[in-house]
Amino acid sequence: MLRKQIQLGLLHVAVAMTLVPINSTLNRVMIKELAISATLVAILASLPYLFSPMQVAIGSYSDRHPIFGFRRSPYILLGLVLCVIGVAVAPQVAFLIHEYSLPGILVGLLAFGAWGMGYNFAAVSYFSLATELSGEKARGRTIAIMFFMMILSIIFTSLLVSRIVDPYSPEAMQQAFLVVALIALVLGSLGLVRLESRKAQGESPSQEHSISEMVRVIRKSPQVTLFFFYLFLLLIALLSQDILLEPFAAKAFDMSVQETTRITSIWGTANLLAILSVSVLERYIARKTVAQMGNLIALGSFLVIIASGYTHSAAVFYLGLVFLGIGTGISTVANLSLMFDLTVPGYIGLFIGAWGVANAMSRLAGNMLAGVVRDVVDLMASSNLSGYIIVFGIEVLLLAIAAILLTRIDITAFHRQVAPPPVLERAALAD
Repeated sequence: MLRKQIQLGLLHVAVAMTLVPINSTLNRVMIKELAISATLVAILASLPYLFSPMQVAIGSYSDRHPIFGFRRSPYILLGLVLCVIGVAVAPQVAFLIHEYSLPGILVGLLAFGAWGMGYNFAAVSYFSLATELSGEKARGRTIAIMFFMMILSIIFTSLLVSRIVDPYSPEAMQQAFLVVALIALVLGSLGLVRLESRKAQGESPSQEHSISEMVRVIRKSPQVTLFFFYLFLLLIALLSQDILLEPFAAKAFDMSVQETTRITSIWGTANLLAILSVSVLERYIARKTVAQMGNLIALGSFLVIIASGYTHSAAVFYLGLVFLGIGTGISTVANLSLMFDLTVPGYIGLFIGAWGVANAMSRLAGNMLAGVVRDVVDLMASSNLSGYIIVFGIEVLLLAIAAILLTRIDITAFHRQVAPPPVLERAALAD
């Protein structure tokens, strides 16, 4: 079983690796070096999340339409290939948008759309396969292995790309993306070898839940509805910085492409350490208190980042970045604990699906908020940092509202005898 768990981890790593250079290096280059609209960058980067509701249909279709007897592997392979192609051509697409505007945008939508489709095809398929191969008892360990491999790969990929693009040039960036694409393809292919057994003809598929059923179950309780509204606002606040943090650092502190690319590895390390600390904190402190602690640390981190822009201090920025990783890690995992405390017995799988949709829609809304607000403010303000500062300020406001909403959530009244998954499993669901 360990071999298959590591192989599942390799699939998770391969897909995650293709997202790292696009969500860190490329968005900085497009916004800073190429002066492409942050709104357009946000739209392109959000395509995987825009397509996320299709995961329900993909999972159901693959259940009922195996290819050569395999229900998951062909769809994982298709998704992986689309992700690899997307990351390989992304730099050329960025330069095409810069030079030829409208034709470049059309090609960009096609290329990033393929990447987004690939992400959704692969993710829902390998998580379904992980569930099927692991069973309930081994699920926690499988998810933990997949998560650890994924977070370490994000740190590794960020450091690898930063090394290749030093010094920065268009050719160096293209080389970095091709290297990442090749590594992702090799690791993903190794992950697929003899992973899934061929299913017998007529074998019954697993049970699926529809989106309408998911909505109906969540709306049964006003408290659960309040919690998901709280979670949606919280995730928008935490994720809106994704496409702007590197361009902000480049503009405020004149950081090189290599330096801003390392931001992801610093954030990832702090995030990982914070996630590991949650398992200790939850032994002594109530989950709701731990979640609020993470929310407030994240809120404070944005205030520190805003202060770094006014003081033009890179040291203050890095301090805020570390606190952001810590706050995000604690908040995300602790809030997933609360979600399982409010889970209706018999619908755990459905709530995991709801979390996936909420997470994706929050990323979409957060990216669009960041891109549009930054562009609008930049057109109206004289300071070239104003757009970034206001976005970070909105995130502070959203976190404050979320913190207030959390005080209104009554966990005791809706506690069910459903134990939340281990801390590492919850962290993986946050990806």
